Amino acid sequence: MNRLNPTLPLVFDTRELSRRPGSMLEMRRTVPAPDDLGDIDVIGIPPGQPIELELRLESVAEGVLVTGSAHATATGACVRCLDPMTRHVGGHFQELFAYADRATHHREVAAEDEDDDDEVYELVGDLFDLEPVLRDAVVPAMPFQPVCRSDCPGLCSECGAHLADDLTHHHEQLDPRWAALQNIATPPAASPSVTSQQSNQEKRN
Repeated sequence: MNRLNPTLPLVFDTRELSRRPGSMLEMRRTVPAPDDLGDIDVIGIPPGQPIELELRLESVAEGVLVTGSAHATATGACVRCLDPMTRHVGGHFQELFAYADRATHHREVAAEDEDDDDEVYELVGDLFDLEPVLRDAVVPAMPFQPVCRSDCPGLCSECGAHLADDLTHHHEQLDPRWAALQNIATPPAASPSVTSQQSNQEKRN
């Protein structure tokens, strides 16, 4: 297991729990969003955007149980009108960060059980990295097709105009069946040569 950098904003130190089962620590922390938290072209939390964390750390026999929530503001574009939009997003999580020896045991058991595909999070010394847990909690909470408002009418399919700016906006569309009848009812215009021949014939008469 790679060493963790304790100065990183999503790396937490559990030494205050002293590995005594039953001890608990609660904290709040504001951290900058890591990269690739969502699809920023659709909706996501921009890198560096503040994320509010509320955490409860509990010492248990197998490691540290981390329960918490995360809240932030995501930005993106409305899928109907393409206007920029923001949306409050949040997620809740509860994960066990196991002591190294217990994590090894869990992996051995998982290797024997083909149906056990749960990821095992591990303490590195007294430290744990919350980023993968945060990502798994927040990204699925973002809307798959974000809209600026539930009744957004979107764009005109003919010219791309914002329909919200003019709810009466429309284009005249002739039923193709009536168009065919109109072509039958309207005789074709005579060509100039035909018109000239008819005029000369009238003069001779």
